Amino acid sequence: MASVNEADRTPLQRLGVIASQEVELAPGLSHVEAYTRHGLLTILWHGPAEAETAVVAGGGAMGGLLGPADGFYHWLGCNLAEEGIATLRVGWRIPNDLDACTLDLAGATEMVCRRGAQRVVTLGHSFGGAIAVRVGVAIPAVVAGVVTFATQSAGCEMAEGLEGRPLLLFHGDADELLPPASSEMVRYLAGSGDLVILPGTGHLLSQAAEQLRALTPPWIQDVLAGRPPARLGPLSPSPG
Repeated sequence: MASVNEADRTPLQRLGVIASQEVELAPGLSHVEAYTRHGLLTILWHGPAEAETAVVAGGGAMGGLLGPADGFYHWLGCNLAEEGIATLRVGWRIPNDLDACTLDLAGATEMVCRRGAQRVVTLGHSFGGAIAVRVGVAIPAVVAGVVTFATQSAGCEMAEGLEGRPLLLFHGDADELLPPASSEMVRYLAGSGDLVILPGTGHLLSQAAEQLRALTPPWIQDVLAGRPPARLGPLSPSPG
């Protein structure tokens, strides 16, 4: 039997899942574990098991499933589920490994697409912002938009590959780890996007939790519905 070319392998095939299991933790919330040869991929799945639209979210360099701003990912998943939108919160197999985590988020994206999703928005906090951008570039037929929270710029060098798809970046002006210039650079590399600077807000964005809860869901819903999202920040400067 001829071997499959690596370039033709899907993210789930590249992950090399040996076995998986899924348990319902509560109505509308399932815990998925996929055992691979290079670690355990953990996913908390909010909303319908089969949905036409979905959000796939990743944490920072240390991993985690709650996201920024006092468990924003959990809150978002619960609220989007009421609109019939699935949310997958991805726990990295190998935290802080750019390539491995990109494969994790891409694998979760493929997983939800196999269950019917046709449009996806990727989310990422800090290190995870780069992962969200990379998956957006890698799967343009599915990823309709990207949202980053206090993102790093390292790993986003290919952001131009988003090709004008909606990009929303949040960053605190009191970030103690990554300056707002990191998000500004990503927007510059992408050539477009909305950057929202949050006054008095640190890297975890806890001070801006209410703003994120007010601004993010309608933006995601517009993108997933194929509508132009509301403008939330200034235009990116033209290159040069």
